[in-house]
Amino acid sequence: MDTAGISSDRLIKLDEVKRRVGLGKSMIYRLISESKFPAPYKISPLASRWSDREIAAWINDVKDGFEGKKRKL
Repeated sequence: MDTAGISSDRLIKLDEVKRRVGLGKSMIYRLISESKFPAPYKISPLASRWSDREIAAWINDVKDGFEGKKRKL
């Protein structure tokens, strides 16, 4: 199978999401309920995982500011 040009997307656990974004579980779920954070994928009745790509995109959006302001370098 040719996968040239296709980047893979890992599914990551809540602990890694918390570490990467610097927020706790309660704040993450609050932002999800406000549609301000990527929702997890339910991969089984007892397991949720987040898209690595979606988390990276959210981090980039936060760096640019929720109002679209770019940080001056």
